[in-house]
Formats: sequence, C-alpha cells, structure tokens
Amino acid sequence: MQSWFKKNWQLILALCLIFTTLLIPSPVLAAQTLERTPLTGEVLQERLRTPILREGNLTVDLRQMVIDLRPENASFRDSFYQLLRKELQKTSNKPLGLDLSYSLIQGDFLGSELALRTPLYVQAIAPIFTPTEQEQLESLRLVCLQSLAIALPTSKDCRSLLATDANTSGEINVFRGTLTLVNTRFNGQVQFPNTFFLQSVDAQNAIFLQPTNWSAARFSRIVSFTGATFRQPSNFQGSIFFDKANFKQVQFQEQADFQGSIFEDAANFSQALFKQLTKFSYVQWQGNANFSEVRFANQAQFTKANFNQILSLADATFEQAVIFREAQFEQPVNLRGAAILNLADFSDASFSKTAFLSVPGLSFNSNQSKILGNLGQIGKMFCVPNLQGNQNVLRNLGQNFRQQQQIADANQLEYTKQHLRLVQLSQRLVRTNINNASINRLINLGFSATQAEAISNRRAVQPFRNSSELLTLADIDLETYNKLSDRLSFGEPLSLGNWLLQAWSWLALSVLLLLSGYGTNFWLAFGVGGVAIAYFGLLFWLVDRYRRLRPVPIIPTYYETVSILMGFTGLEFLSLLAIFRNAEQPWLTLGCLLIIIIPLPMTLIIRLYQQGRYHDLMDVSYFTEDGTFRQLRLLIGRLPVIPRNQTFRERYMPLLGDRKWNWLNYYDFSLNNLVRLGFNDIRLRDQHLPGIVATLAWYQWSLGILYITLILWTLSRTIPGLNLLIYLK
Repeated sequence: MQSWFKKNWQLILALCLIFTTLLIPSPVLAAQTLERTPLTGEVLQERLRTPILREGNLTVDLRQMVIDLRPENASFRDSFYQLLRKELQKTSNKPLGLDLSYSLIQGDFLGSELALRTPLYVQAIAPIFTPTEQEQLESLRLVCLQSLAIALPTSKDCRSLLATDANTSGEINVFRGTLTLVNTRFNGQVQFPNTFFLQSVDAQNAIFLQPTNWSAARFSRIVSFTGATFRQPSNFQGSIFFDKANFKQVQFQEQADFQGSIFEDAANFSQALFKQLTKFSYVQWQGNANFSEVRFANQAQFTKANFNQILSLADATFEQAVIFREAQFEQPVNLRGAAILNLADFSDASFSKTAFLSVPGLSFNSNQSKILGNLGQIGKMFCVPNLQGNQNVLRNLGQNFRQQQQIADANQLEYTKQHLRLVQLSQRLVRTNINNASINRLINLGFSATQAEAISNRRAVQPFRNSSELLTLADIDLETYNKLSDRLSFGEPLSLGNWLLQAWSWLALSVLLLLSGYGTNFWLAFGVGGVAIAYFGLLFWLVDRYRRLRPVPIIPTYYETVSILMGFTGLEFLSLLAIFRNAEQPWLTLGCLLIIIIPLPMTLIIRLYQQGRYHDLMDVSYFTEDGTFRQLRLLIGRLPVIPRNQTFRERYMPLLGDRKWNWLNYYDFSLNNLVRLGFNDIRLRDQHLPGIVATLAWYQWSLGILYITLILWTLSRTIPGLNLLIYLK
C-alpha cells in the first residue's frame, strides 16, 4: 500500500487540489452567491445615523442590500431619496459618501436626486462648499472655454457660464462625497445627468441592465468602471473627466455615446468590448488614450476628435468601420498588432510634425478592407521600425492605395519599404556577424571572456538567427544585450563574393532612393536632370568658346558670358528648388549627384587646359548642327559625334559664334545628350576634335542612358495609367 502511494503521489496531489478549488469559492463566485438584506426605512435611518469610516471618508454603508425603488414601492422610494438626500447635503467640511457595493437596485436609480443643486457663478455658490470644492466648481469654467476654443459641442452649464447675460444662471447637481458601486447590480435605469462628482466614483464590476445616463457629468476625481457591464445604451455625452478615467475590460453591449466629452487626464479603455455603435466624436483627449486590445464589433466613430497625447490601439480589433475623419493627432498613434477588418477612414485628419501611424504587425487585407486618407498625405504617415516581419504589412497597404488609384501614397509606402531595406543591407554590411566573429572580436565589442565563450559554444551547435536568442544564454544579462544587440548582425555569414554583391545592391539602392525616391518622385528626378543639364551645358560652352589667351585670344564676348551664366543660374535655381522641395534628404541627394557629375569632367577639363590646344580649325566650333531643318526632336538613337562621311559633313554646319543666341545651343546639346530631346540635332564634329572633349561628351551621353531609364521607370510608377498597366492584376 505504501508503495502504491509513492507511485501515484502526483495523482493524489492533483485530486486534492481539485477538491480544494471546489470547496473554496472564488471571489467572483462569492459575489454571485452573496446574500443580500432587504433595505427598509428603519435600516436606512440606522445606517444614516452611523456612517462608517472608509479610506478616510465618512460613508453611508448600504452594501449587500436589496433596494427596491420600483413604482409599486413608491412610499419607500420617496422616503429613500428624501432621507438620503438630507444627509448627503448636510453642511459639513467632511461630506458623506455613499457605498452601494454588492447591492441589488430594483427599479430606476435617480442618482442626480441625491445631489445638491447649485448655481455655478461664484457669487451664487452655496456656502456649504469648502474652499477646495469651490475651486473644483470654478475649474469647470476653464474647461468650458477650452471646448469653445476647439468648437466642441457644449453642455447647458457650459453655455450658461460663457453667456454674456449675467441673469442667465446655469445650475448643476453636485455630489459631494465618494460614490462606490463595486459589483452593484442595477435592474432599472441609472440617471446621473448634469452631475458634478467632487470625489471619486468607483463602479468596478458593476452591472447596468437598463440604459444609463451620465450625460454632462463632471468627474473631478478618479473614476473607475473597470470590469463593468452595460447591457443597454450608455450615455456619457458631454461629460468631463478631470482626473484619470478607467474603463478597462468594460463591456458595452449596446450603443456607447461619449460624444463631446473631455478627458483632462489619461483614459484607459484597454480590453474593453464595444458590441454596438460607439461614438467618440468631438472628444478631446488631453492625456494618453489607451484602447489596446479593445474589440469594436460595430462601427466606431472618432470624427473630429482631438488627441493631444499618444493614442494606443495596439492589438485592437475593428470588425466594422472606424472613422477618424477630421481628427487631430498631436502624438503618434500606436496600431501595433491591430486588426482592421473593414474600413479605417482618416480622411481630412490632421497630423502634427511628431505624429504618425505606427503599424508594425498590422493585420490588414487589402482585398477585404480599406484605409482611406487624403491623397498624397496619408501614405507618409505610416511607420514601421524595421522591414523584417512587416513586408506583408507594407505590401498590403500599398495595394490598398493602388486599388484606390492613390498612386502617390502607394509610392510613398514603396519608398518606406526600400528605405528600410537599405537600412537592413547597411546593418548586414557594417555590423559584426555573431556567427563568425572571433572570440577576441566579441571581447573587443564589449562581451566578457565568459560571455564570448558561451556565444562560441552556442553557435557551434546552432547558429544565431535573431537577437533575442542571445537572452537564452545564461551568461548574457539584459544590460549587455541592450548595449550590444544593435552592433551585431545575425544570420548566415557573408562570403567575400556575397559581401561585394550586397555592397553593390546597397550602392544601387542608395542612388535610386536619393535621385528619384526609388522611382516614386518625378519632380525629384526632374530636378536632378536639370542640375546635370545646366552643369554640362556650361562645361561645353567653356571648352568650346574659351580656348586660349595667347598668341591670339579665342574667348567669348562679355555679353555671351553674362548670358550663359544667367541661364546657368536660372536653371540651377529651379532644379535645386525641385530637389529641396521633394527630396527626403536634399543635401545627400545633391552630394550624390555631384559625386557623379563633378570628379571626372573636372579632371578632364583641368587636363585639357594644362596641355593646351594645338590643332587645325582652332577658330571653328567643335559643335555642329543639322542645317537642313529646325524642329523639336526626339533623338533616341542619336550619338554625340557625327559620322565620318562627306555627306554628313555637308549637312552638319559649325555653330556660329557671332550670334547672340549661340549660348543656347550648348544647353540644347546637353539636353540632347542627357534626355535625347532637343530643338536642333547638335553633335560634335569628327575632324580635329580633342579626345578630352569627345570623352566629356561621351561621358554625359552614357549618363543619359541611365537617366532616361530612371525617368521612364519613374514615370511608369507615378502616372496612374502606366502604373495600372504594370501593377494591377
């Protein structure tokens, strides 16, 4: 027998735990099976005479009662309100609170009948209020002024406060003490309209079976509805929460209306459930708004809401449309892990410079759902920290805007994706790969010898795939991880050949991002081309018109020099304006462009003037034009030098240096070379041509091949018609 117990001790222990759990009720079960005492007039008077001290406040103890306020019990109902109101409104520096925890309220509960009705003007406020309470009442004026400034719908008391007529007096119901409704069950309606709660309201796990009315209520202290259940419509329209508001895990099974409310401090709706229409329109959120893990089973309206701090919608689920039309966001919106199953409307929403939509892990299917926003603006608002794990998010968002023909927004998301890819490539190239770094290298990075040895032993068994696997090693502490994880790369080590390929991809991607926004910004690419055209046009004019000073000067006239420089300045100004208005990093874009167009041409020109020019036809221009006709031409197959044929030499005539408009021909040649478009077919002559001049022309012509490709690619991504042919299925 003893051996049987030894073999089956685990089973015996499990059975004991099960029986213990069944015999000892949980707090929730205890609350459900709690015995309540019917409240009579005598019991009520006794409780009013002997209030209890709870958390430093005198409180009328009506816990665990059955309070019958139904019409058929009218005499007790009238007596209940009369006696309770008389005690709660007594003149005292320490007002009485009311505790209805675990009680059952039958019939309608007219909570505003228990409050003291008072005017809001300072000279008319009842003298029973303490100086602190009077300050709380006066604070309402500031909030009313704020609501007027941002055009929020104002309540009756606010309108009276802001009225210019001194005879207009607004009144409000003031509940002076604390109100505790923990696990209270209301079978009838609950009415607290236009009520100012000077102390805290605690309604945790309360159950409201009928409609509740908290419209135009003012909560001066912390209010908590954590775990409460509203089975019928709840009305908080125009309410003001001066302190923290906690609606965590609340269930709104019917419509929830918070329109025009003001939250002066943090508001917590995390893990709440909204089964029907939810209205948060015109709400002003002065503190953080936490809607993490909330489920909206029906439409949620945040129209014209004002979010002054962070809005968290992390892991929230929107089964129907969520409307943020004309909302204002001053800080980031956290949509990490959220699920948009129908429609998210950000039309005409306003984002400050520090605001954006953080969407890592966003669950969004563009074939079933939509995100709406202002054309050319909403795409810039989406942000993810890294590419890994978010490629599908960016692809779906881009597809969403392509389907709506918002090409600019789709391209912006593509730019974001490629920028993150560039960051990823940079990290792989620059960071130390933990899977092949030597122990000495790891120690130099900041690991201890023991930690480096542990890393070496671990990767010998299995390579590291991501940074979080470092924490699986017992020797790696959190401080070391936070310090060094950003300096390491993970994954398969790169061979020299693969590293070079990755470096080339990084370089090409960098150039595409800087010069055209990865084919998403035509005006940026246009500005880049304008800078190159003006620059090469000036160089060609210089080498052709300024040849020597001795023995016979061959230099341009003063008029021509001023004209070419003015033309250069004008073209460069317009081109730089396009770059600085459209580039994400204009100085880097300009630096990248100058690296391409300056070093080699300047080296060639310096060499040209160093060696001098001694050849025939010194007085004749190097450049020739087709003299048979003048017209705007698209010269796709044109080469920069005329063929070595007598017929062509007869057709192509040298530029005339004695014409005042001759300087325009050099910009025309530069335009021909770069984009294959010009007014005249201008080329270099084939006789007595310095090799450096030909090299300069061929260099620009080669850049033109790349530039035309870039322009056509950019146009295909920015013009809706071409884009639809390429991207839509």
